Amino acid sequence: MADKKHRFNIRDHAATYWENSPKWRRVSMSIAFIAFFYALPFLNNPLVNTPGSDFQSVLFYPVGMYVLMAIGLNIVVGKSGLLDLGYVAFFAIGAYTMAILGTHTALNFWEILPIGIALSMVAGVLLGTPTLRLRGDYLAIVTLGFGEIVRIVAVNIEAIGGPRGIAGIPTPPDLFNAKFTILDPKPYYWVLLTFTLLVIWMVRRMAARRPGRAWDAIRQDDDVAQLMGVNTLKYKVWAFVLGAAVAGAGGVLYASQILSIVPDQFNLNVSILILACVVFGGIGNLWGVILGAALLAFTPERIRFLSQPRILVFGIALVVMMNLRPDGILPKKKREHFDPNWKSVEESGEGEIK
Repeated sequence: MADKKHRFNIRDHAATYWENSPKWRRVSMSIAFIAFFYALPFLNNPLVNTPGSDFQSVLFYPVGMYVLMAIGLNIVVGKSGLLDLGYVAFFAIGAYTMAILGTHTALNFWEILPIGIALSMVAGVLLGTPTLRLRGDYLAIVTLGFGEIVRIVAVNIEAIGGPRGIAGIPTPPDLFNAKFTILDPKPYYWVLLTFTLLVIWMVRRMAARRPGRAWDAIRQDDDVAQLMGVNTLKYKVWAFVLGAAVAGAGGVLYASQILSIVPDQFNLNVSILILACVVFGGIGNLWGVILGAALLAFTPERIRFLSQPRILVFGIALVVMMNLRPDGILPKKKREHFDPNWKSVEESGEGEIK
């Protein structure tokens, strides 16, 4: 029987092919992929069309928004190993920032966007600094409570709409002849895709530098990382703040597209679903998380014609998939480079490894 180490692994072979390709080929392939996703709203194929809902709207929400939020949560859960069950709170902060400032001031979307990101980052610092000394289930409980507190506060403050929420949120101003209207989701999708590409670039850059190495050390063993001189609290707060910024940006864009929000849109189920996207795709693997989020968001819309049974079908498919791939579709795995000429001491008959 063949050694499991030597089995063909399409993920590792694809990664090796990419790393060994010349720069011009990688740039060309990247441009082609990016162009494809920008042109995706114009795709008209029966295999991907969503019966009962507009395909272009589905691309923006839930598919694009879940992908963006899953990337942000993966910084916290996948990169740093911190279990966050209140991630939807940062999404809500961004959305309410857009709703409140958009309806009570003369600021437009592009002016409110950095404010929403900044407020979400401040919330990440306020939550992370006192609580990130906790670990495991204790941290999960605290973050879950934070998510629910934000929702309950929004329900009980009449000045921001209370349980009725806020309506009449303005759309973004025209950009490069693109008109933002509720009837045309394409411009929103393109802005969301641009946000997502910028976040992917940021995450990849940070993963290859000191923060990424610190997150890896914290995820593997918090105590050992601290003994090795890693400022664990600092890098945990970094992860929380960056994840919060991504969710806040998504919340601002989401509110500007749906034009009205209510607190119940930001409940625990959203946090659990985004966490499921991360786990389903492969915790810690950026491309696996993107694929998992896209599939979990798109599949229920694709089988909407099944009406009520679609939830059962979707649940069964998830259970089967997680049994077949318990580590996710594309789990994070350190690739091992095997030297076929390597021999053990016993095989070589000498006193040293060759």
